[in-house]
Amino acid sequence: MLIWPNIDPVAFRVGPVAVHWYGITYLVGFSLFWWLGRVRAARSDSGWTDAENNDLLFYGALGVILGGRVGYVLFYDLDGLLADPLLLLRVWEGGMSFHGGLLGVLVAMALYGHKIGRGFFEITDFVAPMVPVGLAAGRLGNFLGGELWGRPTDLPWGMVFPHVDALPRHPSQLYQFFLEGVVLFLLLWFWSARPRPTMAVSGMFAILYGIFRFSVEFVRQPDAHLGYVAFGWMTMGQALTVPLFLVGVTLVTLAYKRTD
Repeated sequence: MLIWPNIDPVAFRVGPVAVHWYGITYLVGFSLFWWLGRVRAARSDSGWTDAENNDLLFYGALGVILGGRVGYVLFYDLDGLLADPLLLLRVWEGGMSFHGGLLGVLVAMALYGHKIGRGFFEITDFVAPMVPVGLAAGRLGNFLGGELWGRPTDLPWGMVFPHVDALPRHPSQLYQFFLEGVVLFLLLWFWSARPRPTMAVSGMFAILYGIFRFSVEFVRQPDAHLGYVAFGWMTMGQALTVPLFLVGVTLVTLAYKRTD
């Protein structure tokens, strides 16, 4: 049995300014996204420039932060938002939704595509293989913050989160770090290294993420104020992931049908 290290959410202070681990992990995620974008843009057949990659980081970061926060309070804490509208602004307290962040990024990419005259799926196909590094960083931030823990387990790697209770639990944040971050990145990065029809890479991202997220939700503790939202076992994360998976299957199918 493991014990979650009681990590101070503040990494360090500079005068009155407290720098949180959560913010550092996001900074690391954005930095890796930018670097991987440069690597992809450097490929002879990419058609992308470093300047466009820099702009993608700017638009993508806005989409992640704004969409992720808005999505969290709408999907997971609407009552809290209605009681305290300023909750939306307190990003440093944690609470970011992947599905909200994804919608925010899609809107940001559509706006950027309109600005530079590129197709929407041309942009998302370029971006999709870099997204998992941001997901990995975010899940690491969840673990460091001791949030989004798993359900009780008797497995030898069960971890006690003392601020929750004395029960060993699945370290579901680390499962998601590995599956949604490391595994998803490797699969998409190498799969997209060969030319694929437009929409195929975006669709494959949605399919694989949907599978990984849906699976991990079975061992992740549901939000206490939401519980199960359908069938007595489906969590909000699973309910939001099903449409994403179906969209992914549709995109991949259409991509290869168009090619044929």
